[in-house]
Amino acid sequence: MYRVSPIVKQLLIINIIFFVGSTLSFNSDFIYSLFGLYFPENPQFKFWQIITHMFMHGNIQHILFNMFALWMFGSSVESIFGTKKFLFFYITCGLGAAFIQILFLYYVFYSNLDLLVSSGYDQSSILNILAEGKYNTSWEGVLGPKGLLDFNSSFFSSMVGASGAIMGVLVAFGMFFPDSKLMLIFLPVPIKAKYFIPGIILLDLFSAITGQAIFSPSNTAYVAHIGGALTGFLIMYYWKKNQFTKNRWY
Repeated sequence: MYRVSPIVKQLLIINIIFFVGSTLSFNSDFIYSLFGLYFPENPQFKFWQIITHMFMHGNIQHILFNMFALWMFGSSVESIFGTKKFLFFYITCGLGAAFIQILFLYYVFYSNLDLLVSSGYDQSSILNILAEGKYNTSWEGVLGPKGLLDFNSSFFSSMVGASGAIMGVLVAFGMFFPDSKLMLIFLPVPIKAKYFIPGIILLDLFSAITGQAIFSPSNTAYVAHIGGALTGFLIMYYWKKNQFTKNRWY
């Protein structure tokens, strides 16, 4: 039987506890609003959401897919890193994913806000309307249907899930085990990790640019996936350049 490493086991347990607790809660919407990650300009944003969103999941398929990926790839990476270093890597990739996603949301939000202000709308009034959980339908005349959707989504939507951190783990796995053969459920053809994992990242990049979902739901935070993968790559590059031993935590 495949051995589950210590930190991976604890992460699996924590994620399951969060999911069961939020699902069985008398007010699951409140739990998600408390622990999901909101846009920092949104009144529902809380500083702890930067961490807690990594342990929240939207539905059973979401958590099953993420926990399967964590179980499948995380233990192999932890066996090389060690417990403390793996935990640092995992959390940092999750934070990197959140940071890059938030930067992207700031760009989307303020580029559309600037269009509204340049068209004569008062910025303070716009922010006050949004803070009340509302929006003005007349904004569509300036932004267009897609622009208005992007503007509202950047402010109101929340992000949950471990995908960003797991994308970092996937990158580490691909760098450690480049010749391991992997398969997608929808494409049962063995592909080496050194091709498979960059392919997954490119699909996320395509979806982030075009808005077209390939294998994942349309509400997936593709930019967060890319952010987690990029963070994982940068950490791996730094540690590899310094031959790991100078930066060990154990």
